[in-house]
Amino acid sequence: MRAEAPELSDPFGKVASMGKPALQHVCRECGYQTAKWFGKCGGCGAFGSVEEQARGRPALSAVVPIDQVPLSPGRREKTGIGELDRALGGGLVSGMVVLLAGDPGIGKSTLLLAALDRLAEHGPVLYVSGEESLQQIRLRGERLATLAPALYLAAETDAEVALEHARKMRPRVLAVDSIQTMALRGLESAAGSVTQVREVGHRLSAYAKESGTPVIIVGHVTKEGSIAGPRVLEHLVDTVLFFEGDRSHAYRVLRAHKNRFGSTNEIGVFEMKSEGLVEVANPSALFLAERPCDAAGSAVVSVMNGSRPLLVEVQALVADSVMGGSARRTAVGVDAARVALLTAVLERKEGIVLADKDIYVSVAGGGSLPEPAGDLAVVAALMSSLRDKPLARGTMVLGEVGLAGEVRAVGQIEQRLAEAAQLGFTRCVLPEGNRARLRGSPLELSGVATVGQAMEALLE
Repeated sequence: MRAEAPELSDPFGKVASMGKPALQHVCRECGYQTAKWFGKCGGCGAFGSVEEQARGRPALSAVVPIDQVPLSPGRREKTGIGELDRALGGGLVSGMVVLLAGDPGIGKSTLLLAALDRLAEHGPVLYVSGEESLQQIRLRGERLATLAPALYLAAETDAEVALEHARKMRPRVLAVDSIQTMALRGLESAAGSVTQVREVGHRLSAYAKESGTPVIIVGHVTKEGSIAGPRVLEHLVDTVLFFEGDRSHAYRVLRAHKNRFGSTNEIGVFEMKSEGLVEVANPSALFLAERPCDAAGSAVVSVMNGSRPLLVEVQALVADSVMGGSARRTAVGVDAARVALLTAVLERKEGIVLADKDIYVSVAGGGSLPEPAGDLAVVAALMSSLRDKPLARGTMVLGEVGLAGEVRAVGQIEQRLAEAAQLGFTRCVLPEGNRARLRGSPLELSGVATVGQAMEALLE
């Protein structure tokens, strides 16, 4: 009598045969997965991009009570670059996987080489490059003075070979530049495809967790602003740092979009010079460096990026509409929906007619308003432009604006005022709720409860 194939029961009560492995179908463009093959991807809509892949039965992992999970000391490895450490949340953590993303040519490799050079002062680090030759990296190292003897280089595009180098060398940090150039020989798709990027990312993440070695992965960004390859790469890593800025300008902002070991609101600011990326110690002075004096339509506000207060300039331009139909509304660095809300508050609560006006709002210097504390500054800039009357010199504006026209209190007011005082500001128009709770301030304070009171304090 023919014996039947043995069967294994899984944790969910289903039964899986040990014979033919299960199949799944994955889109090579977006990573969308489905049990059946389709000519058109259900995720991105691409035709002919769905590929069949074998899916073996996974091994069971250990099940451990929460109070018996061993804890690591949690010591952070400083990179030696203060702005990078700030964006990381204090430095690198054992087994941490960091994705450093940005446009090609923005300065990712330059920043990475500088960080690895300083990390190599305390032990060997490995830099695997699939984009540049060893000679090219050496020439850049000569220019940037990043030639630490413990900084080891490997020009490699085979992910398994790169990991084998790391296992033999056991570096303090492993860096891969970039993941779009790395490939696994067992996969048929080309380097940079969704399948390759996802699988290479899995291997690098597994190595980091098994060895406790921090891994830094460089990833390019597409024209649409997303990481080239699948967005699933963002879910594989612990921290995602985006390097933002225009290559035609000297300044760069390093922003944490995801961080399992720290705040996602922290930013690092750099300036690109001939000797490489230089940290900007006072970003507030940078954002206000070219602010015009006595110009209508300009207001300064202090916004919080994690633990750091930054002073940014909000500019507004209100002009008669020339379209003849609906007026234009343009916002840069601030949520367009927020600008529309504040415009509606001015029209409804203050009787200011703006329906026939073109409105342009921008945060100067490439900054942004990540919180509602900048609402009152937007309103002040709009009214200043509309009346063609500049705000008084040395005045900062703070406050969240509600739909009833009230001005609401904001948090961390002491840090905001201290930053403004350091840059020479002498007066702050802020919510009455904040002013009533303050027992002392380096600035002259004008508390307001409504938008109307704020306009009287600023423009009368």
